[in-house]
Amino acid sequence: MDWDKDKYTENRFPGAGRFSAGVLTGVLAAVLIMCSVWGVRQVISNIRGGDYTSENVSESDVDDKLDLISSLIEDYYLYEDDIDKEDLIDGIYSGYAGALGDPYTEYYDEEETEALYESTSGEFSGIGATMSQSLDSGEITISNVYEDSPADKAGMKSGDIIYKVDGRSVSGQDLETVVSWIKGERGTDVVIHVLRNGEELELTATRDIIEVQTVSHEMKDGQIGYILISEFDSVTYDQFVAALDDLESQGMQGLVIDLRGNPGGNLTTVTDMLKLLLPEGTIVSTKDKYGNTEEITCDGKHEFTKPLAVLVNQYSASAAEIFSGAIQDYGTGTIVGMTTYGKGVVQQLMDLGDGTCLKVTIAEYYTPSGRSINGTGVTPDVEVEYEYDENNPEADNQLDKALEVVREELEQE
Repeated sequence: MDWDKDKYTENRFPGAGRFSAGVLTGVLAAVLIMCSVWGVRQVISNIRGGDYTSENVSESDVDDKLDLISSLIEDYYLYEDDIDKEDLIDGIYSGYAGALGDPYTEYYDEEETEALYESTSGEFSGIGATMSQSLDSGEITISNVYEDSPADKAGMKSGDIIYKVDGRSVSGQDLETVVSWIKGERGTDVVIHVLRNGEELELTATRDIIEVQTVSHEMKDGQIGYILISEFDSVTYDQFVAALDDLESQGMQGLVIDLRGNPGGNLTTVTDMLKLLLPEGTIVSTKDKYGNTEEITCDGKHEFTKPLAVLVNQYSASAAEIFSGAIQDYGTGTIVGMTTYGKGVVQQLMDLGDGTCLKVTIAEYYTPSGRSINGTGVTPDVEVEYEYDENNPEADNQLDKALEVVREELEQE
């Protein structure tokens, strides 16, 4: 296996918890995996009987049975007018991959493939805002507006309630549908009607290429920097560097990196970020079915030597586990929180040449010390379960503990 680190990415994972929110980008949470983009043009089209049949079932048997099922559906299926033949064909491919019993090996149709590639890039054509939907009322509310984005320029504000998009009412629609209405081709307009303090407003935004904000940061008491990384997209590295530089310019003495609820992302991104923190050595290695091993290494030129804590929880997965596992193995920082998800296998995205792709599990990855975390996760050095405080919803006992760990180390220096 040729390891091309610029091609290894991770898909999304349906993590729960208070650290995620709906995004107008249409970047949806899905199963977190590690994968690579590999050009394969005729994988499926060249399959023959010996490739997918058994001793008891021939290629003609498969064809005959599909013909029989098709004819029975045509003769008896009640809702024949609703049949989409393309969906039926895609269903065959999906079922074939799904029958492996591996939750991470999947077939993606054209629409799903486009969404997958968009989600891993961290860029999209939209208006630059995030929104959430109330479980009780179904109201869709703007939760954040990116600075200088089309939404910002159109006058959209956090707290605005969307009730119409391009003349279509959002009543009864789910969040994903409304997201799809707002997204669109760069340079085109979308008219959004909102309610703000009881007033109805009509806002027109011109769609543009938006960079997802995957990193946020601030300086905590005692000159301890705090960086929250929501996912590892292609845009995350530059955002992480900017956050580090800003905190350093403010006189940062220690650092907390928050990966709670982080569903992973791009492997190149996470390994490049670790090269800004780790000493010289291996960052991550993989082993395939043939026993072939590959590794990504760090030259140690930018080793982070200040007190560091990394926050994780049960929804921190794959790339987030590569990050926390490497930090733990080298002793660069203290891992605080709960045992991570335990996603330690590699997938490869295979381009099928017609706008669709196949995702296949191809290898297992290992932390610098040679640990496999698949099915077990990264166990924190300091275990702290999150405790919700109904009297103070903004309280965060896990973050408090991470800050305490860094302060104690500073006091010992």
